[in-house]
Amino acid sequence: MLPQEIIRAKRDGKVLSKGQIDFFVQGITAGTVTEGQIAAFAMAVFFNGMTMDERVALTQAMQNSGSVLQWDDLHLNGPVVDKHSTGGVGDMVSLMLGPMVAACGGYVPMISGRGLGHTGGTLDKFESIPGYNCAPSLSLLRRVVKDVGVAIIGQTGELAPADKRFYATRDVTATVESVPLITASILAKKLAAGLQALSMDVKCGNGAFMSDLAQATELAESIVHVANEAGVRTSALITDMNQVLGSTAGNAVEMQEAVHYLTGTVRNPRLHEVTMGLCAQMLLLSGLANDENEARQALQGALDSGAAAEKFAQMVAALGGPTDFLDKPQTYLPQANIIVPVYASTSGVVERMNTRDVGLVVVSLGGGRTRAEDAIDHSVGLSELVRLGDTVDTQTPLAMIHARTEADAEAAKRQLLESIQIGATVSEPQPVVYRCIEPN
Repeated sequence: MLPQEIIRAKRDGKVLSKGQIDFFVQGITAGTVTEGQIAAFAMAVFFNGMTMDERVALTQAMQNSGSVLQWDDLHLNGPVVDKHSTGGVGDMVSLMLGPMVAACGGYVPMISGRGLGHTGGTLDKFESIPGYNCAPSLSLLRRVVKDVGVAIIGQTGELAPADKRFYATRDVTATVESVPLITASILAKKLAAGLQALSMDVKCGNGAFMSDLAQATELAESIVHVANEAGVRTSALITDMNQVLGSTAGNAVEMQEAVHYLTGTVRNPRLHEVTMGLCAQMLLLSGLANDENEARQALQGALDSGAAAEKFAQMVAALGGPTDFLDKPQTYLPQANIIVPVYASTSGVVERMNTRDVGLVVVSLGGGRTRAEDAIDHSVGLSELVRLGDTVDTQTPLAMIHARTEADAEAAKRQLLESIQIGATVSEPQPVVYRCIEPN
């Protein structure tokens, strides 16, 4: 079997066998397949697609290209479950979701990523906590999952190494936007964590990678089908990203909002709806709840009793962070030098938000990356963001800007004013959750 013959077959629109896909992925891992061959294969898939059976085979081959976590020997008294989001702005759901599900009896080994482009990354948010170890050994990860019920960390080189090399090539060859390849890339890493159930959050809107509902639905259905065929019960919520999900966008500011959410200080209603929806799916898929109402009651109980907040505090401490972080997060989270309001230039109603551009405001402040190796400033970002439908005037802040310098703050003001449209009419609100795609 030769890599170029496999590329030729896919180039000509043929369906690849599991053996051909396994051989090619093994070559990616071993280095016997070149970068040029990976690029050619990715482009052939980009134009000719893959059947569902091919997607399952590709996902499982990449999943098995490295270590696959096993949990049976730990004798956990609950299911191993996780969630994944396709990425958005102000999307801090993972920060609360993991502890909430752990407080309801699940075990959540969450392998998360960094921000790139206009979207934020869960790891960057946790790295705003001094001492927090985003790259523990697998033995420490297993111990924290067993003892606490949740550990949110980064991908190690041991998990799905073929995907890391494959994605790096796709990223520089204009082949990222392929539903079969996105499906396999997401699921390879998640399934390598040894999950029993997975809840997907597929974002849709002007701040999402999938801008319209048809695209988002195609991806969600692909992920749900492939994951279930691979043996992991999976559902997907398609959620709105035509405005920032929470009230903040940045790293330390989103961590602060997550703490406020867990402790009950304040809960943004849109953020709460998405968080509860995804958590409920995790409980239903894993058998921790019999129906939606029972799941939501259990989750609300975990919030109201403080059990979810306690799980969060235990996880932070177990992974090297401060033992009293939840009690005084402002003591530990970095603060920006400049915190200033940006005001609307006219009175009216917030009619539209270009969410991608709002995310890029955070990047321009230093809170995101344009290249994977860029360092970021965890203190900068936006807080107290308005929502669509809010009434504003020239004395009402659209947001508070957290910046390093006055010049950065002024530039961010100009960008933000261009990103938020003020008008005279209140438009019909978009649903926060468009639909749920459940396993067959």
